[in-house]
Amino acid sequence: MASGFYGSPIVGLMNKLFVALIDAPVVGGVVRKAMINVRYVGRRSGRTIETPIGYRRTGDGIVINVMSPDKKTWWRNFLGDGGEITLVKFDGSDRTGHAVANRDAAGRVSVAVKL
Repeated sequence: MASGFYGSPIVGLMNKLFVALIDAPVVGGVVRKAMINVRYVGRRSGRTIETPIGYRRTGDGIVINVMSPDKKTWWRNFLGDGGEITLVKFDGSDRTGHAVANRDAAGRVSVAVKL
């Protein structure tokens, strides 16, 4: 687990809050326009992991801009050739795509998911 703030119980609590908002009957539709749960298999652990992320739509998929990438590790599962990722309840159903992470010269990380 990451050290510092991103490995703290506060992050777990915030993730649970976002998951609840994504699934909420009244506001869920609005929240899902910018946030979604993703599911993937950890590259080292082999475990299935599900976490909420912010995203924006592109022509044939989505882009995830990773905030504070040096304090997070999930996106590293998609370096190089990338890997399979599932967008949970995306447009009403689970959608599987191929995700590829990229770090630019300024250190910013984005994950492009092609559905």
